[in-house]
Amino acid sequence: MSGRRSAGLLLHRRGADGGVEVLLGHMGGPFFARRGAGAWTIPKGEYDGDEEPWAAALREFREELGLEPPDGPVVPLGEVRQAGGKTVTAWALEADLDPAAAVPGTFEMEWPRGSGRVQVFPELDRVAWLPLGRAAEVIVKAQAEFLRRLAEHSASGAPHAGEPRDE
Repeated sequence: MSGRRSAGLLLHRRGADGGVEVLLGHMGGPFFARRGAGAWTIPKGEYDGDEEPWAAALREFREELGLEPPDGPVVPLGEVRQAGGKTVTAWALEADLDPAAAVPGTFEMEWPRGSGRVQVFPELDRVAWLPLGRAAEVIVKAQAEFLRRLAEHSASGAPHAGEPRDE
């Protein structure tokens, strides 16, 4: 497997108006602090060639949100390639979750650059349910394809595919 790879879960639910809402996180750290568009993401993270993408998606959900992934059947949303070259694999899962219960993981980085000072930042500084249209406006550009695929699946009334199985 070549290149950086990431895997994640896209939680979705029916909103009060009957439309689809998705759970996204606003990326933490100084680079995204003042950004809206392009700074929201599905809970996901990198994995190496020895880890199965599904296992990575579950692990990263725990790490990014500090919560266990909800149970339920999942729909594979396939892969997208982000502008930086990273390939992201995602699954959709219909479930509800209280964003206030999230306790995001953290990362360390030198900030300000060149200062020699290491600071700790949350992986995600906000987690929220967003209507599909609004989510498409703020999500990382390539990940908008996952929203399109979810909308297509929801509109088709197709049954859930079930959980991926170890091969």
